[in-house]
Amino acid sequence: MSTHGAELMYTYAVARAGCRPPDGLLGVADAPVETVTEGALAALVSRVPAADFDEEALRAHLEDMAWLERTARAHRSVVDTAAAEFCVLPLRLVTVHRDARGVRQVLAQRTEEFLSALVSLDGRMEWGVKAYVEDPGTAKPPVPASGSARQAPAGGSGRDFLRRRLAHRQAQEQSQRRADELAGAAHEALDKFAERSRLHRPQDPRLSGVGGRNVLNGAYLIPRDQAGAFAGLVGELADRSPGVRIELTGPWAPYSFTQAPQPPEAGGESGSGGAG
Repeated sequence: MSTHGAELMYTYAVARAGCRPPDGLLGVADAPVETVTEGALAALVSRVPAADFDEEALRAHLEDMAWLERTARAHRSVVDTAAAEFCVLPLRLVTVHRDARGVRQVLAQRTEEFLSALVSLDGRMEWGVKAYVEDPGTAKPPVPASGSARQAPAGGSGRDFLRRRLAHRQAQEQSQRRADELAGAAHEALDKFAERSRLHRPQDPRLSGVGGRNVLNGAYLIPRDQAGAFAGLVGELADRSPGVRIELTGPWAPYSFTQAPQPPEAGGESGSGGAG
């Protein structure tokens, strides 16, 4: 069946009924963001071309990193803009429904779960804290005066070189252990302050483009009125953690603390990643 001119409903997040995004907010494919309401809930949606978001088109798009990056950036922009105004439950990337009726059906089926999650997250935002330490591979080991250990006289500078090299390696290992301990202590302090926390996998510097070994990649759920105190705590921890670079990001919508149920498959429709 031709999808020329047809539209689907791209769904970003769920909120309470009556919550509306700012006027003029644009989302994926530069489409205006609107709401679909069912009972006590509302979904933030955009009308997107089926030619780009039906299952066949998505299979191709999901192999296109540039398309994925644009879509993810637009998706997150909508969620974070709305989250600055009211509590939202972010949905996963490319959650698409055939029409408003499909959106309402999901809201009706999952009302209790969505409302319970909104209550637990209301008035709270997510903050990210990352800690980095210099990668031991970036520190150069000592070089023997003669150019190599094998060129050094036996019993003389060769032993000195090997001794220095061993001491260098031990110092690196000790520095890494100390950095891990400081990162662990920082997370423990932040976890006690936060209502909830979650540790994510360390970032790969080859993908993130950030230098150093990532020793802490944490997310923390903080009441809005305690954001200043939390930021102050992060600053104190950074001052008390020599050799470790600690960075604070946020506030964000509570991505790490949303276990939003996904739409069930029904009537030939699919969930996230297709029309559901």
